[in-house]
Amino acid sequence: MSLRPLLPLLATALLAGCAGTATKPAVAPDGTRADVAILETTDVHANVLGWDYFKAKPDPTVGYERTATLIRRARAEFPNTFLFDSGDTIQGTVLADYQALVKPVGCTQELAIYKAMDAVGYDGGTAGNHEFNYGLPFLSQVTGTPMTVDGKATPRCAGPRFPLVLANVFDAHDGQPIFTPWTVVRKTIEAYTADGSRIEVPLKVAIIGFTPPPILKWDQRNLKGKVTVSGVVEAARRYLPQIQAQHPDLVVAILHGGLDTAPYTGDMENGGWYLAGLPGIDVLLLGHSHTEFPGPHYQGMKDVDAKRGFVRGKPAVMGGFFGKDLGVIKLALQRTGGRWAIDDADTHSEVRPICPQKHACVPADPAIAPLVAQAHAATVAYVDTPIGTSTLRLSSYFADEGDMAALSVVNAAQRDYVQRELPKLRPELAGVPVLSAAAAFRTGFGGPDDYTDVPPGPLTLRSAADLYFYPNTLAAVKTDGAGVKAWLEKSAARFNRIDPAKTGEQKLINSRMPGFNFDQIQGDLAYVIDVGKPVGQRIESLTWQGKLVSPQQPFIVATNNYRASGGGNFPGLDGSNIVLDTTDAVREIVAAWLRRTGTLDRADLPAGSWHFAPMKTRGPVTFTAAGGKQAIAAMDGVTGIRQLRADGDGTATYAIDLGASR
Repeated sequence: MSLRPLLPLLATALLAGCAGTATKPAVAPDGTRADVAILETTDVHANVLGWDYFKAKPDPTVGYERTATLIRRARAEFPNTFLFDSGDTIQGTVLADYQALVKPVGCTQELAIYKAMDAVGYDGGTAGNHEFNYGLPFLSQVTGTPMTVDGKATPRCAGPRFPLVLANVFDAHDGQPIFTPWTVVRKTIEAYTADGSRIEVPLKVAIIGFTPPPILKWDQRNLKGKVTVSGVVEAARRYLPQIQAQHPDLVVAILHGGLDTAPYTGDMENGGWYLAGLPGIDVLLLGHSHTEFPGPHYQGMKDVDAKRGFVRGKPAVMGGFFGKDLGVIKLALQRTGGRWAIDDADTHSEVRPICPQKHACVPADPAIAPLVAQAHAATVAYVDTPIGTSTLRLSSYFADEGDMAALSVVNAAQRDYVQRELPKLRPELAGVPVLSAAAAFRTGFGGPDDYTDVPPGPLTLRSAADLYFYPNTLAAVKTDGAGVKAWLEKSAARFNRIDPAKTGEQKLINSRMPGFNFDQIQGDLAYVIDVGKPVGQRIESLTWQGKLVSPQQPFIVATNNYRASGGGNFPGLDGSNIVLDTTDAVREIVAAWLRRTGTLDRADLPAGSWHFAPMKTRGPVTFTAAGGKQAIAAMDGVTGIRQLRADGDGTATYAIDLGASR
């Protein structure tokens, strides 16, 4: 018989013995009460340290090393705690890319982020969609989870010292889950009987994990033919009977997903609202949406208490992203009829920020940085590798308003690659015009420093990483004029519809559509976006080389594997029309293009391809960006932008004159 399942219990007993309190846990009588805190991290995205690898300077507003401080404080506050992670843990920084792609960690080495998490101690976690970005062999290795990939068994390697559960991803060949779908975590907790006596009692918490079903589209290159994915509700119904047979006291669903009340489908990206409705699930941990729950974003959603943190009557929390926050559910448990029940009236959720006020962030946990110092130093040295020089400032401060300087570098590099490589593999497509689509990945979502900003002067690999944030690979699709227009119409949903007759402020940007889905296409292409018209009817004067594009006109569009495989749900993009599918990362393609270019001048970049249709509005059309940057827009030919007011947090509210903007 293996002792492995008993080791956590033995360790708990030994520690209790050392403290002089080794007693057999009591059976809690009815009327007993206990407070249990469920702590959650999510979407840390390998932000181990508060460090900006793009600007080469500390950034105290992000980083797990400060989240660790909040965790330790919460454990001091609550006598009974469980700590879980909701995924998107191993990808998202240059440090993560360095350990996965540049100098991959060996089988006996643990990832930097898992070293940090193990130093704090977790009770479990799940896998998010970005866990799959580096492929199944890497995921198997760094999570310490043997899998069968392409018919070959992977070895057991070093992984985190806590269980990872995932119930809705299965091996395509044998139908078995690639991770353990669920497990039970057992702890002895402190409780109080009806007469106030303190007792120690056992608590069994079952955890089950889920990832977004669209991973099959988003990571098609890594997953097609290797795994199958089920909907989160279907997976929960499959395993909840097994869980209930173990008679747990609580069932915690760890979902890398948010809340959506649209009609349920098996490929729903954010199925948390429907999971919460299943009998047998007691607590819901959320993620993926890069926001906070409870919080105003979910105010008014059906059967959701966005102030106290309940979804369809179940306590829930989503603890931010990038290590900016800690999610906390304070569960009040009461023993009734021989079982623990959640006292809703005394239960609530909250999201605790590492920076409760501007310039007032909690200190970093001193135990974290030494654990990852070597990997961090190697990453910093790597991104300092020179690759050229630039006479231009390449930024995304006003990418939504028409400044394409930073995007033009990506589009030039992608287009050049496809024009050189596609004829070698598909000579019959050699004469088809090549366009390129790119989006600004950093558009202020994470705050005033969350923008691409490469100043004139020396260029390094850090510059390429700033210009292209994600580890996507390059792909190209074959489409036609109608397909290009549909692509652009979908992108133009980034903007709200503007009413020229309104006298009050109107917000230009539709906050429900992320900046990384606003593709801007270049390659002798020109078009106009009319934000006075409804979504789907905004693209006008679409021309290629000065001539109107016909619906049947063929085009090749260079893009990334995420978009080409259906990421973002763009019309006509589902992976079926890919004509070039590479293993080359777009970031490396950009770096190689900059090396060949040597000194980057404006003449090396394609001209901006679009502008807003002229519109005279009675009131200001506004948007938010980093403060004090309007001169950059003018320098790059985007006119009609003025700063209205500073917002007090490093951002500012700007107005754009749609009658003058070009």
